[in-house]
Amino acid sequence: MSAPVIGLLGFGSGLVCVFLGIHIGMSLIVVGFVGSIAVIGLEISLANAGIVPFAVTGDANFTVIPLFLLMSEFISAGGIGREAYLTARAWIGHFRGGLAMATVGACGIFAAVSGSSLATALVMGKMAYPEMKKYNYSSELASGCIAAGGSLGIMIPPSVAFIMIGILTEVSIGKLFIAGILPGISQVVFYWATIFIMCRLNPSMGPAAIKLPLKQKVGTLGLTWPVILIFGLVVGGIYGGIFTATEAGAIGAFGALVVGLARRQLSRASFANSLKNTVKSAAMLMLLLIGAYIFNRFLAVSRVPFVAASWISELGINRYVVLIIILFLYIILGMFFDIMAVLVLTVPILFPIIDSLGFDGVWYGVLMCRVAEMGFISPPFGLNLFGLVGTIDVPLVVIFRGVIPFLISDVFNLALLVGFPAISLLLPNLMI
Repeated sequence: MSAPVIGLLGFGSGLVCVFLGIHIGMSLIVVGFVGSIAVIGLEISLANAGIVPFAVTGDANFTVIPLFLLMSEFISAGGIGREAYLTARAWIGHFRGGLAMATVGACGIFAAVSGSSLATALVMGKMAYPEMKKYNYSSELASGCIAAGGSLGIMIPPSVAFIMIGILTEVSIGKLFIAGILPGISQVVFYWATIFIMCRLNPSMGPAAIKLPLKQKVGTLGLTWPVILIFGLVVGGIYGGIFTATEAGAIGAFGALVVGLARRQLSRASFANSLKNTVKSAAMLMLLLIGAYIFNRFLAVSRVPFVAASWISELGINRYVVLIIILFLYIILGMFFDIMAVLVLTVPILFPIIDSLGFDGVWYGVLMCRVAEMGFISPPFGLNLFGLVGTIDVPLVVIFRGVIPFLISDVFNLALLVGFPAISLLLPNLMI
């Protein structure tokens, strides 16, 4: 049996293990190790299995993961989800559909610091859905904007998904962070436009809330200034070349700690809980990385990525057709798997193909994250949708109907990002 065939069988076996519910990290370790034995023998495979875990956990560059996770935990412990929603509601809630727009904006802020699409949907579902129903918003619009809004955080730095892409592809993490800013903003605008059109066609879907006096609006800005300050410090430092992504994570975590203590939002219990959650999440991601590296080495010696890239090049198909097929594949996988699982499974094979076609790695990283999150809110299997139905008292079919308009806007935004790569690459290309 040839090495490429063994590689394809190994990739298929990895997918089967994940579908069976086996932890993705352990699945990749086992499949990668067994596959390497079949290709290069037991002795070298054992050496790789011993070297890789130490190389991953001992690499100082990988400390970027726990540092940004710790920053997110410190910020989240201060109740940023509630504060972001209250601020956004105060400023735009009095417009028709304004509460839904405020929910989308708050979802973007909370998702950026939590790093989890599903967690954002659950938190904002408990908080924003009752408020929208209080003003007689339709269940479709209220649930749809929450489900869609949760998917914004993956694009807005600091994004753990971008960190994983940077590690797996050796593309600059700092440039990936900066590249996600304009696409993230454009997605918010598309979602707001969707809400505006829906409420314009049917005003009863999103009645206007009470307009607050200017003094009260200005007062709400005090709730979110710490997050804006930390965001500006981290992103501005990376963009200006003042410090690396790893250093930005350390500065952001320390800044979040100082702000939490100064505002007395970080108690001894929440501090300990933040450390505990960070250790758990970092350990899970490190296990994923160890599995990814062992699996990558197996695929490399089996030559599957290179054979696939060569085969696609010889077909003579337009490279944008290949790109669209790959992006559609990510949407399908996003329906079933967490974004991290999707990345570690697919990047080793698909990124060499993208690279061989001459596409920019930073731009592709943005597209990859966007379409994977589209899968998260795509009926009938989107994980965000099933998580949300257990949080708010709304039938699943109503959530399906509510999220469809936002998925349509996702398609238009994706077409814009594909057609105009400069939207993603403008800021990274201006970095010092």
